[in-house]
Amino acid sequence: MEQRPLDLTLLRTFVTVVDSGGFTAAGDALHLAQSTVSAHLARLEEAVGQQLLRRDRRRLATTTKGERLLVHARRMLRQNALAWQELQEERLAGKVRLGVPDDYVGFLPESLSEFEGRYPGIELEVTCGLSVDLVERVQAGQLDLAVVTRQPKSPGGEALRREPLVWVGAADHAAEERDPLPLALSRAGICVFRERALAALEATGQQWRIAYTSTSLSGLQAAVRAGLAITVLTPSMLEPGLRTLGTEQGLPELPGVELALHRSPGRPSEPARQLFATLQERLGNISAS
Repeated sequence: MEQRPLDLTLLRTFVTVVDSGGFTAAGDALHLAQSTVSAHLARLEEAVGQQLLRRDRRRLATTTKGERLLVHARRMLRQNALAWQELQEERLAGKVRLGVPDDYVGFLPESLSEFEGRYPGIELEVTCGLSVDLVERVQAGQLDLAVVTRQPKSPGGEALRREPLVWVGAADHAAEERDPLPLALSRAGICVFRERALAALEATGQQWRIAYTSTSLSGLQAAVRAGLAITVLTPSMLEPGLRTLGTEQGLPELPGVELALHRSPGRPSEPARQLFATLQERLGNISAS
């Protein structure tokens, strides 16, 4: 079989579609029309003679051949970036340490993948933890940057975006109908989600009890899925088996929360400065709650 060179532009589009989860999001990231993204994928599939993507439960998924090509595509794009930076003598190297709450790991991979693709010589180290702890570690110089939920006890940082809060229950249980209302929340003093939820319930005089306490997002989600309680999350944290609740279930409206980007004191390293700029660009879409 004749071997033909693979087009890096088509490979970049393919990787971006996979990482962003769709053609529209990939077009936004690449500043291309959706029709152009579709055309790139069609040309790539024609070139390799294989189907690379398929619809799986209304989501895009890679085929077996697509998964294999994805590994090579990432390597090729990384080497391409290294070559350009080497020739232009602009290659950045070093380490940057980023802190992220478990709550927000879901929507950061695309931004971090873009950063690593742009600066393959930089070693990215990600630490997950509670927002209040991450801010302390940044201030102590143990982390370069941290994306956190802005807390009353840890103000500051640069606001990146505003996220709505929603009540969440199990898809096949009705814990919201119990009296008093069972809640699954983080422990007191460390989570603004808990404070906002309890303040909203107190304002309406609704009776509640803490049925489940955990500092782990997965723990809270598991308790809710089992029908033990309801909780408060952002829409980006919803997973299968969960459903949003609201005023139609007699629950009060909730205010939003802000995501903030903190950086360690002193002059930042160039890798930290570039990651800061990338996160500003990708997550900086603050909107009214």
